[in-house]
Amino acid sequence: MSKITAEHLARSAFVYIRQSTADQIAHNHESRRRQYGLADRARQLGWTTVEVVDDDLGRSGGGTTRPGFERLIAAICAGGVGAVLAIEASRLARNGRDWHTLIEFCGLVGTILVDEDGIYDPRHPNDRLLLGMKGTMSELELSLFRQRSHEALKQKARRGALFLRVAAGYVKAGRDRIEKDPNQRVQEALKLVFTKFADFQSARQVHIWLRDEGVELPVKGRNTEAQGVSWRLPAYNTVHNILSNPVYAGVYAFGRTTSKISVENGRKHVRRGVRRPLSECDVLIKDHHEGYITWEEFERNQRLIAENAVSKGSEMVKGAVRRGDVLLAGLFRCGHCGRKLHVHYSGNIGRYNCYGARMNHGTERCISIGSRQVDAVVAKEVLLVITPLGVDAAVKAIEQQAQRTTATERQLELALQQARYDVAHARRQYDAVDPANRLVAGELERRWNEALSAVQKIERDIAAVEAQKPAPLGEAERHKLLALGADLAHAWSHPAATTLTRKKILRACLNEIVVRKDGAMIDMVLHWQGGDHTALKQPLKLNASGRHHYPVAGDLIALVRELARLMPDRQIARLLNRSGKPMALGKSWTEQGVRGFRKHQEIDAYRDGEWEERGEITLEAAAQIIEVCKMTALRMLRRGDIKGRQACEGAPWVIKAADLVAFDKNTATPRPVTPNGKQQAFDFQ
Repeated sequence: MSKITAEHLARSAFVYIRQSTADQIAHNHESRRRQYGLADRARQLGWTTVEVVDDDLGRSGGGTTRPGFERLIAAICAGGVGAVLAIEASRLARNGRDWHTLIEFCGLVGTILVDEDGIYDPRHPNDRLLLGMKGTMSELELSLFRQRSHEALKQKARRGALFLRVAAGYVKAGRDRIEKDPNQRVQEALKLVFTKFADFQSARQVHIWLRDEGVELPVKGRNTEAQGVSWRLPAYNTVHNILSNPVYAGVYAFGRTTSKISVENGRKHVRRGVRRPLSECDVLIKDHHEGYITWEEFERNQRLIAENAVSKGSEMVKGAVRRGDVLLAGLFRCGHCGRKLHVHYSGNIGRYNCYGARMNHGTERCISIGSRQVDAVVAKEVLLVITPLGVDAAVKAIEQQAQRTTATERQLELALQQARYDVAHARRQYDAVDPANRLVAGELERRWNEALSAVQKIERDIAAVEAQKPAPLGEAERHKLLALGADLAHAWSHPAATTLTRKKILRACLNEIVVRKDGAMIDMVLHWQGGDHTALKQPLKLNASGRHHYPVAGDLIALVRELARLMPDRQIARLLNRSGKPMALGKSWTEQGVRGFRKHQEIDAYRDGEWEERGEITLEAAAQIIEVCKMTALRMLRRGDIKGRQACEGAPWVIKAADLVAFDKNTATPRPVTPNGKQQAFDFQ
């Protein structure tokens, strides 16, 4: 009895076609032809309407999203499919969920399944049992394939002989080992990355320096052995991958990444390339090949990169050296709650704050201290410790300056050598071809011209670097540098010493600082890089308004001292602002600022009645006494007819009342009406 009925033939026949990978699509052509040939078999079995579903070419049947399979299920549920044809069960599904879902829906609507072995009706118990076994075997087969291939890879990896891809800077030597790239330019470019990271201690800063200097790094494509390396200005990921790849430390690591499987919208979602710690790698073989750095240097680099990753949300990392005037950002840890202190700026003034208690318990913040006091105390202690090393540092600085070839110049010289080789190679290719064959000769001539242009560009870059190179140190400059090395305190406060340099020195010496605030006392414990500890105590000095560490000119102090005897603080602030005498930071004076400044300089406040006690009067009062107008009295003061003083321009005139008792306005110096002395006056009757 045939399982194909007229009801089946009245519907459409669906031919499902699938190949798992793009590599199978590119190379397994016969398998694909066999699957498309099922459309002819469906017509031979009696179907007139045949639809081919090939949307899932290049997709795995192990549980990932397959739009073609979903379209097939939708058509079956709609009742429009009489038969589903596939060369074998594994083409339809490689997992139990999809396979049994297909069988269940086919049994409900009466759709039959056809493969190269036979015809199956899911409504019949024997056929359903056989289909279930086929699906189970298909799923098991995939698991066996994966297990065999993975175990074979792991077995080869345990010997350190498995190389799926080779990092830039290495080449394959045979089939089971690698060695350094013999290209000297490649080697020195990679060494430069590690050298600069030791200087900057930040992958981002290394990336910025390489881009600013125009230094290119070697990059390998997917077909590494066929294409070799290409040279590009580095992206950040390129620099970070070089610094975090253990292969450059001579270590063979297998299993650095893994896959994470999750269920999204009812489907399996595989996230590949998830990084694993080196301690969890399947295989880790040290001293496997020649490295660019040692294993100890690699571990130190990984610690620095982890400490710089403040964006990961960890409260236990210091972070990289950043801009700002505070010197100890990232080094302070709260002794009350254990969290890292954060820096907050108000203008150019920074403070170290810890909000751990406020966030966790809703209380006041743990600690808040000004940066100026603690920075100065810690810097003084560090300078005290490293002073014996100052002369050695100065000698090394002189030696480094004496090296005329910088890292940028060296990279340009190597690039020039490579470019000149490319020119010679292009010329040999052009000479070897018949000039009359313009189809080939024209292209080779273009390549030759491009190589020549590249040489000229590199030569211009070298000339620009040479022009910017500073002159070598003279004998006097050498003596000054050695003197600064012997007196690190003077070098620390030297105008040429940047805040960034001071931060790097402190970080090179200190691991972290645990700080506690006990009343008006700050307790600090300095944890040095070598493991030693130093305890410091510092009284907390509160900076009231007007009190600051900035130097104040002596004439300003004297002026405020004199003005305080003449007028209140509000009027002093207005007068100083009009006179163009700002505060130390260039800000305008306020009444509160003048009051704080007076208290800091121990100047008494103005009192009503001070003028009368000293026997002094104003310009207006003097004009009333001598019975002249205010402007006339002012002119008399300027001519010297009346004695008085003025603290600054715009300040009130101060006149002694005793000087006006014997004053006779008739004895004042006569002044002509006009500046012209020959001018005569009319005598009116």
